[in-house]
Amino acid sequence: MMTMTEIERALRELRLSGIAATLSTRLMQAQATQQPFLETFASMLQDELDRRRSRLTDKRFKQSRLDERLTLADIDWRFNPKLPRQACFELHALKFIAEGGNALIIGKPGTGKSHVAKAVAYQATLQGFDVRYVEADTEFARYAVCGADEQAALLRAYVEPDLLVLDDLFLARRISEAAAELLQTIVHQRYKHRRSIVVTSNRVVQDWGRHLGDQTMATTILDRLMHRAAMLEFEGKSYRLKEAAARLATATRDS
Repeated sequence: MMTMTEIERALRELRLSGIAATLSTRLMQAQATQQPFLETFASMLQDELDRRRSRLTDKRFKQSRLDERLTLADIDWRFNPKLPRQACFELHALKFIAEGGNALIIGKPGTGKSHVAKAVAYQATLQGFDVRYVEADTEFARYAVCGADEQAALLRAYVEPDLLVLDDLFLARRISEAAAELLQTIVHQRYKHRRSIVVTSNRVVQDWGRHLGDQTMATTILDRLMHRAAMLEFEGKSYRLKEAAARLATATRDS
């Protein structure tokens, strides 16, 4: 019969880290409660499944390039009652990804557009989708100075995931010609493969031609983006200004 040390070594060789981590606890539990072998074994298998699912979730989150794990529960809906709350939760249900749809979240700065987009993206990683989040203008500028091989790799990273989030598109008002062509390629390729995009922007879609420097290109991009898309318009007060005012009030009170 194998010793405890030998069993633990075998579990590591078999890469059953979930069982290895809780083995001693499960054995003590079985002895203390006289639990049948099958119940104990089922518990250990569940430990292994939980560990693997957790590691996969962490891996998907890391690959997504999200910088925080946000949820819709974090939003103070009462502060901005004009926000399209129902549409946000519909988006969070992720049905649009299965349907190959898109979402355009347009509105004033600080009203929660990026928060909602990140919450949807994070929920998608939890549900097993391959996600890529990028700050649009920054990423497009980086793409423009890369070599051909790196550009090809980046383009695959933009096109292949189940969900792509382009956050703060046109933050700089006008993007370069190379960035505009990249945006058109991304939208065209993802539309062809029915892969979803979430775009957030402070700029109304009627002005996209000016920000792209090409009205025909803007029409082509919007035609594909909006074919199967939810349009969410964000109005109201800035959460960032609210938080800044709260910090100032706290600092004044404590001084």
